[in-house]
Amino acid sequence: MTTQSPRASDADSSVAASNFIRTIIAEDLAAGRHTRVVTRFPPEPNGYLHIGHAKSILLNFGLAADFGGACHMRFDDTNPAAEDMEYVESILRDVRWLGGDWGDKLFFASDYFERLYAFAVELIQKGKAYVCSLSEAETRELRGTVTEPGRESPYRNRSAAESLDLFARMRAGEFPEGAHVLRAKIDMAAPNMKMRDPPIYRIKRARHYRTGDAWSVYPLYDFAHSLSDAIEGITHSICTLEFENNRELYDWFIEHLDVPSRPRQYEFARLNLSYTVMSKRKLLALVKGGLVKGWDDPRMPTLAGLRRRGVTPEAIRSFCEEIGVAKTNSMVDVAKFESCVRDDLNLRAPRVMAVLRPLRVVLENYPEGQVEEIDAPYWPEDVPREGSRKVPLSRVLYIERDDFLEDPPKKWFRLAPGQQVRLRYAGFITCREVVREEATGEVIELRCTYDRPTASGEAPDGRKPKGTLHWVSAAHALTAEVRLYDRLFAVERPDAVEEGKDFLENLNPGSLVALSGCQVEPGLSTVEKGSHVQFERQGFFFVDPVDSAPGAPVFNRTVALKDSWSRLAAEKPARAAEPAPESPAAKAPPELRRERTSFEERLARLDPARAEKARQLIDARGIPGDDAVVLADDDGLLRLFEETVAVHDNPRGAANWVIHSVARELKDRKTGELPVSGAQLGELLSLIDDGTISGKIAKDVLAEIMQQGGSPKAIVAQRGLRQVADEGALERIVDQIIAGHPGEVSRFRAGNSKLIGFFVGQVMKASGGKANPDLVNSLLARKLA
Repeated sequence: MTTQSPRASDADSSVAASNFIRTIIAEDLAAGRHTRVVTRFPPEPNGYLHIGHAKSILLNFGLAADFGGACHMRFDDTNPAAEDMEYVESILRDVRWLGGDWGDKLFFASDYFERLYAFAVELIQKGKAYVCSLSEAETRELRGTVTEPGRESPYRNRSAAESLDLFARMRAGEFPEGAHVLRAKIDMAAPNMKMRDPPIYRIKRARHYRTGDAWSVYPLYDFAHSLSDAIEGITHSICTLEFENNRELYDWFIEHLDVPSRPRQYEFARLNLSYTVMSKRKLLALVKGGLVKGWDDPRMPTLAGLRRRGVTPEAIRSFCEEIGVAKTNSMVDVAKFESCVRDDLNLRAPRVMAVLRPLRVVLENYPEGQVEEIDAPYWPEDVPREGSRKVPLSRVLYIERDDFLEDPPKKWFRLAPGQQVRLRYAGFITCREVVREEATGEVIELRCTYDRPTASGEAPDGRKPKGTLHWVSAAHALTAEVRLYDRLFAVERPDAVEEGKDFLENLNPGSLVALSGCQVEPGLSTVEKGSHVQFERQGFFFVDPVDSAPGAPVFNRTVALKDSWSRLAAEKPARAAEPAPESPAAKAPPELRRERTSFEERLARLDPARAEKARQLIDARGIPGDDAVVLADDDGLLRLFEETVAVHDNPRGAANWVIHSVARELKDRKTGELPVSGAQLGELLSLIDDGTISGKIAKDVLAEIMQQGGSPKAIVAQRGLRQVADEGALERIVDQIIAGHPGEVSRFRAGNSKLIGFFVGQVMKASGGKANPDLVNSLLARKLA
């Protein structure tokens, strides 16, 4: 049986049918600013690509193809200490796999080292760059903060001649690393800290994987990236939002140098996926620490790992199309990705039977030595494909151990003593006897009777069991290894960890369960590597392309099927126990969740001084008890809270944002090194309280501040994020949404009140998230009544 996935088609469509970047390109072409679109995908070869890169690959190659242009494949390889040809080869392999076609447009920034060096010399000659001899610590000290300007380096006014001489000697290898850097001379008081005389060349004593030891100085990313774009004639330099503040520096280099073309940078929201880390540094830590089995471990979010797990390029494309291209960052639920994978595999994976944890079943009334071949379809009725195979039925079978309970609960529709079930594609069986291992008492065999006239699925007397089990014939089954892969991390945001902890503490110990001795249909003995199958009632599986051997396949679970019984079984004990309602602290984000103890117990665990501080926060500031304990127990968060309240007197609001928003954005940073000040947070809260922005927009603004600094008011003004509170303007949007969804309107008016969330979401989407939520709810309630 062969079920090879078709190769992804060329990237001939963009990630979304319509997005703001597409609009920009269309307008540029219509206005004659460009006659041909040229984009690029420029990874650094310091690791394997992951699912986040897929969005950029599909967007860049897709837009170029849609507009009849070209997309360059370029490696920004300016850091020899971290880069390797292995990574180059893996990246090229992954981009091809996704359908990227660069033709003859394969480039390396290292190809431009001589030209980039000449550009740096040009800046020095123009008085726009100088060699600085400060140490890294001294440079950092003079840089200033987001609220205070930096101070000039004492070397800033070095003559061009002296800087040229030093720069040439840096290239010649006369100085050790850190002795000098070449800095652009811009503005040490610039609000954008990227513009405060940034370094553009540093000494690096490391062998480059392409140029060897030819260079002792290497350009930094911002310098090399912008000028490589200009050298190649890139028209639209598309990157993710974390480079938004870099755009000003990107433009500065282009404007102050004699470059062959004038590219422009545009930013879109990167892909953030729950239960996943996207940092190459952290993925490298997993690999080097032996916590996964390499970059292509099927638990990894790398494209190599996803490919080995059985995810197809088409599924990734579908996922990227579904999430679209946005201007603000957000977290995408990994369940959405898994749903796209299921939808894709549903149409390409033939159905077969496999028993992963075998339990022997003897059909006592089935003749010994008799074998029947039952015709079983590969595809269910709702999949428009044809094909079937012969499945042998004999006296001794295997079923799943989990499909039998000796003392079952109510609504157990699988096998139990005296209970009848249907064998998939065969007849009914009834359990008559349970055989145990004498020493341990473990159930090792079931003695059952077989009801032959019921092979059609229904008995002549109308009997029709609710349970249907998959099975294999013991005498014919093939023994195989099956690897059950699950999410690599156990928490939604593994990056967001408490102070003193590490993201590795959030690893899911059950992310891989390797099962040997599994029994699968005999037809799978000839299955090819890289084939997809669905094990009925188990999930979608992929024949491992590395570890499988002829006659000994290894199956990787790509994604599980939904299992309503497992969910019911997991919920049942919780309902029976009827636990007390959770405290507010128990509802806190996973990264802040403490043990589920009462407020009094948590307060008692604090030292006396901190406990007294918590009581003061409760009594004098009106802070909820659980929040007060969190603040009192963390000096960094408490200090930020006090600074925020000093600027904007809203203690409860400040506590809520400090604990549930700032701490959430910290990821792996310590609270003692908060990248946001009380002045910034207080200013942000004032914008919420006076109705300038909504809470949702405020979270996006906070995320930007914590990544790149800046004033909340300035960010809101520059990006046009002011909340829409004009009733007339919102009423027009509400009317359009209602008119465009008559079916949902009818269901809402028929009693499906939960659809109000759908309508609110549509209005917020149409307004770019700027609509006043309270006003939207009021208008919808009035118009849908």
